[in-house]
Amino acid sequence: MSKIRVGSDALAVLELLAGEAPVEQVEALVTQALEEGVADAERDALTRARGLALRIHAQAGRRQQREMGMSALVDTARELAAAQELDAVLKVVTRRARLLLGLDMAFISFPAEEQGIVRVRSSDGHTSTGTMGLRLPADAGPVGEALVDSAPFWTPDYPADKRFRHHPAFDEAVEAEALRALVAVPLSQGTRPAGALYAADRNVRHFSADEISLMSSLGDLAGAAIESARLLDAATATVAALRGPALRLERELGDTHHRFTALVLNGGGPQTLVAELARRLGGAVRVLALDGTFLAAAGDPPDIGESALRPAASGARAAGEPVSLADGSWAAPVVAGDEHLGTLLMFPGHRLTEFDERLLGLGARFTAISLLLEAGRNARVHSQVRHSLLDDLLALSGRPDPLLEARARRCGIDPDGPHLVVVVRPERAYGSELGSWATSYTRRTNGLVSLREDCAVLLLAGDDAGGAARAVHDELSPLLGQRVTVASAGPVTGALSFAGAHQEAQRCSDAMTALGAVGRAASARELGGLGALLSGSHDTGAFIDATIGPVADYDRQRLTELVPTLEAYFDTGSSPTYAAERLHVHPNTVTRRLERISELLGSGWQQPERAFEVQLALRLSRIRHVLRGGSPSPAGAAPTGPDGWRPPRRRPRDVTKPGTPVLPSRPRR
Repeated sequence: MSKIRVGSDALAVLELLAGEAPVEQVEALVTQALEEGVADAERDALTRARGLALRIHAQAGRRQQREMGMSALVDTARELAAAQELDAVLKVVTRRARLLLGLDMAFISFPAEEQGIVRVRSSDGHTSTGTMGLRLPADAGPVGEALVDSAPFWTPDYPADKRFRHHPAFDEAVEAEALRALVAVPLSQGTRPAGALYAADRNVRHFSADEISLMSSLGDLAGAAIESARLLDAATATVAALRGPALRLERELGDTHHRFTALVLNGGGPQTLVAELARRLGGAVRVLALDGTFLAAAGDPPDIGESALRPAASGARAAGEPVSLADGSWAAPVVAGDEHLGTLLMFPGHRLTEFDERLLGLGARFTAISLLLEAGRNARVHSQVRHSLLDDLLALSGRPDPLLEARARRCGIDPDGPHLVVVVRPERAYGSELGSWATSYTRRTNGLVSLREDCAVLLLAGDDAGGAARAVHDELSPLLGQRVTVASAGPVTGALSFAGAHQEAQRCSDAMTALGAVGRAASARELGGLGALLSGSHDTGAFIDATIGPVADYDRQRLTELVPTLEAYFDTGSSPTYAAERLHVHPNTVTRRLERISELLGSGWQQPERAFEVQLALRLSRIRHVLRGGSPSPAGAAPTGPDGWRPPRRRPRDVTKPGTPVLPSRPRR
């Protein structure tokens, strides 16, 4: 009985967690159960359940706080995009810094005109008039930590913290505002911080690692916005003397910052950002990870070897800003806080100005933000598992693999349903755009993708192969900016049939290339038997079997002469009467044979398109017979032996259906 009670109490704890109940309710539930009296073992179990519940509740709270922090950063970027003047930008940053961590005060300091002096430029939440415009030595406590060391600084209780050197001037400002907890992060701009962002609370508070990382990200975002605002103010100040160039720089800088911010907020990835950067700087751009992995590119950047990449990346990372290389190209570090994400290589078509260099650095910082956001989105998608699944399905042969089919069903794929195999082959080499698009497309359509050396293979649910090929072609061709050939096959059912459909789609793609249909979309069924004939394998036997195979098999099994009747029928202009004369049989016999052929090939074999394929298959069959050592005997004539002897002609077997009327024969001429 006690075991059932402990189990029910533990279940009640889980129900409270599932209902997002506060911690107090969990404590009250466990306390009540303990007060009612339980054994020692049960008491330990309930105590452990309470501890686990509190841990789960705390973890959920931290995740929620992290999500709220990221959402606040996005809102901050949106506000910074709308604020163009420096004072407006500083006001947004200080207000958002307070809201981000729920603190009492925030302020920003910049180096003053005098050497070794910093001045508080903007403040939010202050209570004394002496904070605004306060001038402090550059080495005054946390000021030196953030500006000189370019590293975040935080303390739970500044007045009582003796781990660092206090400065009287800064201590007086802290005492005037009655501040206790303090955090400071640098506002990064290029090789050194151009200022520092401070946030403080009037109570003792311990900052978590997530809160410090969030403040550092805000400092990076604010540094880029402040740099843009300063450049904008500088351009405005020179309008009187250089109105024309200044207006151009003002428009370009403001438009670039707004454009980059809008691209990031609207979900644009690194590829979109570098394309915009390459367009504005008039050159080619390539973004590489630390290990040299390709991330994004725009324009037509040349390949750079690992031996040249490592010095360029190291130089840019050490300088902390774009650096010029010996070949005229530029390298900019892609950095987010203390994390180095990669290198942005710029191949300009002209000599970069100072404005271009700053614009390049701004693009590198926004690229880092985009990479972080994209990494967060991709962390929730296990695309590698789905890619390997299609490779395993296409390699399946012999008999079904229950484990593989179960794995497919876990990914939402029903092998027993109708599926199509689509082969996508770009005309030229492709980058990451094809893989990104294919992953996104199959995720939207609940399909699978496998990237090969020269093509991508898609497995899609459906029964319209031609429609699926055209849908893929219409969506992908504008994205890649080149001709894309899309071939499809199916529908097929069962995991064992996917490999055959893939081969059929490959043959269809080869046939389209042979026919000059590069950049088009078609299915194997739309291409007909010519697909096997014109594909890269040139499978003539498959074409003959697919076209007239049922008729030839019937002749072999029933000792009939339907194939010679077909040859005579087409040789005489599709006339049953003239075909009967050539075959020396009654016209009714030819008519009955043609009816049998219609049963074997289908009613549409006499239509122009099918009739052409049938005649071509007959001609190829005769040529293959001759090349294998047979004699080119005319249709309806018995074959001769090696010495010219002709066996007695066998009367053709009558394949007349019961009840078929006998037509009068046409008199011979």
